[in-house]
Amino acid sequence: ATQTPIYYIAGAPFFLSVKNRDEMEQKKKRGFWRWLIASVMLRLILIYLPKTFNLASRPEVSTPLVSLRRLAEGYWLKQSSISPYAGSMYHGSPLLLSLLGPLTVKRIEGQPSHLLCSLVFVIADIISALLIRATGHTLQMAYRQSLNSLDIVDLLKSSDLLSSGDIAALVYLWNPFTIAACVGLSTSPVENLVVILALHGACKGLVPLAAFGWVMSTHLSLYPAILIIPVILLLGYGPDTPPRKLFLQKGYGKNGDNHSSDNCGQQETNQSKSEVTFSWRPVVHFLFWSSLWSAYVLVLCSISVKPHGSLWEMFQRTYGFILTMEDMSPNIGVLWYFFAEVFDFFRSFFMIVFHLNILFMILPLAIRLKHRPCFLAFIYIAISSMLKSYPSVGDSALYLGLLGLFLDELADMKFSFFLLCGYIGVSLLSPVMHNLWIWRGTGNANFYYATGMAYACLQVCDF
Repeated sequence: ATQTPIYYIAGAPFFLSVKNRDEMEQKKKRGFWRWLIASVMLRLILIYLPKTFNLASRPEVSTPLVSLRRLAEGYWLKQSSISPYAGSMYHGSPLLLSLLGPLTVKRIEGQPSHLLCSLVFVIADIISALLIRATGHTLQMAYRQSLNSLDIVDLLKSSDLLSSGDIAALVYLWNPFTIAACVGLSTSPVENLVVILALHGACKGLVPLAAFGWVMSTHLSLYPAILIIPVILLLGYGPDTPPRKLFLQKGYGKNGDNHSSDNCGQQETNQSKSEVTFSWRPVVHFLFWSSLWSAYVLVLCSISVKPHGSLWEMFQRTYGFILTMEDMSPNIGVLWYFFAEVFDFFRSFFMIVFHLNILFMILPLAIRLKHRPCFLAFIYIAISSMLKSYPSVGDSALYLGLLGLFLDELADMKFSFFLLCGYIGVSLLSPVMHNLWIWRGTGNANFYYATGMAYACLQVCDF
């Protein structure tokens, strides 16, 4: 009773006492917190380095939507009694402007500029990692319950050095893309935080928190609006629900070839008890809270822009800017070059096609992965990160961090070493090609666009 097999070595169980198992769990926790503190120290060191490798000016890190320099410009316009959306500098949320704007003008003598904003981004990364860790633990518990309902317990006996939640959190913290977005004066850490907040609230069944995260993420970036489907599935079915056919296979496997009426009736009864049904009550609550939070956000935005503008101007300069792709400055995506070369007569047609390309994938994926809503959310985030108008490395950092939550599903993933080398190669070649094109004049736009195409191909291979 005091020993349970937690490892299987060569098919034989390896037993540890309860005391040894508790000591191992404590050791894992201490190891996790050491790595977390080390990641924070690395960020602080990079913040204090002079110019931090000019990451704030890199098109892979800062885009027209997430650049803190543009936010500082918008705040200066607002302080000068001018609409922050005047001109073509700022295209973000007025709430984010009110939150981070005052921090951009405060200076601490002898400290790096924008130190306070950088600290906010470091805190956002830490909270995001902790939420990913908690979400991973919730998914692991739900996965165990699902396997137990199917009488599959052998798969639960294996244990790695760290749980999937801990691994996902550390992957997010130590991902070079996450670190670059944090120290490169990009607002991506804040946007990633509210997305993770929505998923965490849905996994935990905290409807107000899930609604708040979804409304704020949609308000800040628009593309997370498609996450309403996995969030509803999470609230309705739970974090992990085996598909219906597994329950049928379980019932047939138990009854074998016996087709008597009594056994069939008993099979249907057991199946109805085991199979998880969709619950509409939390979904209705989610829609109510989403409407409430949306109204609250609109009121706050109206108060913020009222002295110098209107809500309609805000919608035009934020969501309209995203959908119409007015700024054709180079980025790590694949759309800027296409729309820079296409004839104006066909621009509207292709713009609709590219935006609908994301929407066309929503329903088929939802039907196929409705029993794994968290994995569905991961796929949605990856697709939108690749096809959005102004992508940055901060978007990739989010779904690469969530990738660690699905170690069991991706254990047999092929070409992992090839993908890792590809990401490293693109990360090194992209600044080089940009420098050859923009500063040295010895290259052209095709040099830089080729790295963007390679980056998109790597993202496709990921999922």
